[in-house]
Order: sequence, then C-alpha cells, then structure tokens
Amino acid sequence: MDYYTLYVLGLIFACSLLFVLSKIHSKKLPPGPSPWPIIGNLHSLGAKPHISLANLAKIYGPIVSLRLGQITTVVISSSSMAKQVLKNQDQAFSTRFIPNALQAHNHYKFSVPWLPICTQWRILRRILNTNILSSNRLDANQHLRSQKVKELIAYCTKCSQEGAALDVGQAAFKTNLNLLSNTLFSKDLVDPFSNSEVELKEVIWSIAAEAGKPNLVDFFPILERIDPQGIRRRITIQFGKLFKLFDDLIDERLEEKRRGCSEKSDVLEVLLNISTKNPEEIDQNHIKSMFLDLFAAGTDTTTSTLEWAMAELLRQPEIMKKVQAELAKVIGKGKSVEETDASRLPYLQCIIKETLRMHPPFPLLVPRKVEQDVELCDYIIPKGSQVLINAWAIGRDSTFWEDPLVFKPERFWNSDLDMRGKHFELIPFGVGRRICPGLPLALRMVPVMLGSILNSFNWKLEEDIGPEELAMEEKFGITLAKAHPLRAIPSPILDVA
Repeated sequence: MDYYTLYVLGLIFACSLLFVLSKIHSKKLPPGPSPWPIIGNLHSLGAKPHISLANLAKIYGPIVSLRLGQITTVVISSSSMAKQVLKNQDQAFSTRFIPNALQAHNHYKFSVPWLPICTQWRILRRILNTNILSSNRLDANQHLRSQKVKELIAYCTKCSQEGAALDVGQAAFKTNLNLLSNTLFSKDLVDPFSNSEVELKEVIWSIAAEAGKPNLVDFFPILERIDPQGIRRRITIQFGKLFKLFDDLIDERLEEKRRGCSEKSDVLEVLLNISTKNPEEIDQNHIKSMFLDLFAAGTDTTTSTLEWAMAELLRQPEIMKKVQAELAKVIGKGKSVEETDASRLPYLQCIIKETLRMHPPFPLLVPRKVEQDVELCDYIIPKGSQVLINAWAIGRDSTFWEDPLVFKPERFWNSDLDMRGKHFELIPFGVGRRICPGLPLALRMVPVMLGSILNSFNWKLEEDIGPEELAMEEKFGITLAKAHPLRAIPSPILDVA
C-alpha cells in the first residue's frame, strides 16, 4: 500500500470521525454543572430547590441539565422553553415523573394527576371536570361558597371583638376545607370557630411537605426498600389517615342508601351512582384518590395564595388602601364580594395575578418524564429523564418582568396576561392537558375570599410589627407556603371614620 492510498484512507477516516463527532455534538445534553461522583448534582439543590435551580439558570441558561444521583434531570426556567415543553411538544412530555412517596397505598395507580395519558385517565378526568369543576356544577354550588365566606367574615368579626390576632392561613384553610367538604360530602369537617382542630390541616400540609422534599429514593431507586429518609413511611401514615376518613364517609353514605334515605346532591352521591352503574369506570379506590388529590391540592394552594396576598398588602399599606377604595366604590363598603362581582374589580384581579407571579402555589410544576429520547432546541433529553418547569423562576425572569422582585399589581393594568395557560410568562397552575384541574375553582374562591375580608375589615400586624419587619421566608414543599404564619388583627371597616 503506497503513501497516496494511506493518505486517502486517512482522509476518509478523519472525515468519518468528524461526521460522527458532529452528530454526537448535535445530540448533546443541555449545559449544566459538572456532577460529583455518585451524588451527581444533588448537593446543588439545597433547602429551597426552586431558588437554587433559578440561580443555576442564571449561569447556564434557561435549559439546564443536572445529574441527580442516577437520574438525569432537565430544568426549564424561561417562558419560551416552557412553551416548547408544555405546548409545542406536549405529547412527548405529558407523562408524570412519579415520586416514590406518592406510591404509598398505590395512590398513583388511581389518581388523575399521576396516571399516564390513557383511557382510564381520560375517563376520570371527564368525571372530575363534569361533576365537580364544570361551570354548571360550580354555579350550582355558588351558594355554598358564599355561605363559607360569610362564616369566615363572622370568625374575623369574633377576633376583632376580642382584639385578637387572626392566623390568616389557618382561617383561610378552614374556609376552603369546609367548602370542599360540603361540596363533596354535604358536611363540615372542621369547626370554623375553633382554634384547636388543626390536625386535618397538619395532615394535608404534611403530605405536601413530604412529597415536596428531595427524596434520595427518587434519585437512587436501589434505596427503595430502605427508605433512608423515612419519607415513604411518613406519607403512608398520612395517606392512611385521609383514606380512613374517606372510607368512613363512604360507608356512612352507603348505609344511608341501604336504609332508603333521600339522596343528596353532592359529589360523593354522584360518584357512587356512577360507580354502581359503570364499575369499570370508577371504583372506591379511584374515588378516595380523587378526594385525596382535591383536599391536598385544592385547600393548600388557595390558602397559600390568600396568605401571600395578605402578607404583600400588609407590607404595602398603600396598595391595600387602593384596593379597598375600589371595593368600596364597586361593591359598597362593608359588603361581601360575590363571584359575579369579580369581573368588576380589575385592581383586585391585578393583585391576585401579582401574588401568583411572585408566589406560585407550585414553584416547580409537577415533574414530567420522557418515555423516549426527545429533541429539544438542538439538545437531546434522554429516555427516562425527569423534566422540571421552574414556575417560580419564570415569574421572576428579569428579561420579561420589569422590577421582578417588587410586588407591583399595576404591571397587569391593561394587560391581557392570564393564568389559564395561554401566556407562558405566568403559569402558576401549569398548561395544557396537565393543567391543574382545580384552576376554575381557585379563580372563583380567591377573589371572593380576599375581596370580602378586605372590604369588611382594616388589618394591622400584631405586636406593633412594622410592615418592613414582616417575615416573608418561604417553606418549600409541593406547594410554597409562608415559613412563618401570617397573624393580623382585623377591625371592622365601618368603625373607622
């Protein structure tokens, strides 16, 4: 073989190598920090992963790849990238990454949020939307929400007469929980005037907190049997408490039906009737898991949104006065807000949007999982990867939001930005087929509750705490709560000259 032949073969080899390398390069992972041996980038998460991941995005860009133990994780931190994942390529990213904790009691096998897109998921989602969250059903239950808001106002009045500080989050939670329990079971589950019955709140918050913790088992599946942090064990106990409650309520209703008692018009009655006629569509396990999802997500998210909104208003009294002026003009001073009033209160709506921008209930949208290699903006997301959408970071993205760390409701004046999944700069409830099904209820409850307590009372912080001293630290879980409960003293607004 002469030198010329060697030269040609070498040239062909070099070209082939360059071609292969170019292909490998074109199918690379998104940028990210170098992983450590074994643990990968787990050390980068910290106690508040939404903030840590937002800081990484400032270094590596809006799409970052991490190695969390054995799991490749891709984090999306911009509205444009979120649109690619949640709309343009929604089908490829529609499967949920199921945390080990939520496999307790096999909950994920019966739950709308955790089932894959399949026939059973479509059936349960249709039942949920039609019988609980449809416009007709919500309209039919409007009197329940109005009654529960009046009970909240009565509780605030009781505190004002005693000069006592009100735990805003706990009062809002009880209102939301009793609203939901009346819708589902036609009964209250807590006494709205009691300060002692907080166990159910602790159960629901514990579920959110435990499920939101970084769990070593999710990153090292080999540790599943050991459960080194005890997360699965603790959440199994909490799930068990709720399922026991639901079993008792279902058994009680079935006994009433056997005795021929008159049928109720609540959700439990509807679901049991569907289950009797079409047991292949929904059984008691599906019903209990649906109730668990509604209580875990439906109460805590609305509660945290109202508490954050009140905290921001107490920090900026001039904004509170402005919205109270709007309420007095449109509704009449001292009156409760009805759902039909919400569209006539644009500044109140701006406050709610601004609260959800800065304090989204789900800072990291429920994680997705890719079932096969997916190409995303010239990168390859490998099969089995976890995909996180950092809604908290998107809401504070300085390339879109001016002064993103400042609570400024006026930014939404004359803006068509909404929270229903059309605008990816504001996605506190997700987008697309996996958007939070409780969104319609939340958008009805928050304006009514917030508007009513603002139009009925003036508020001040307890113990002469100044607005600038109010603690605003976050407590990370699946939902984002205040680390320090908000306590404020109400005084009837009509008593003020």
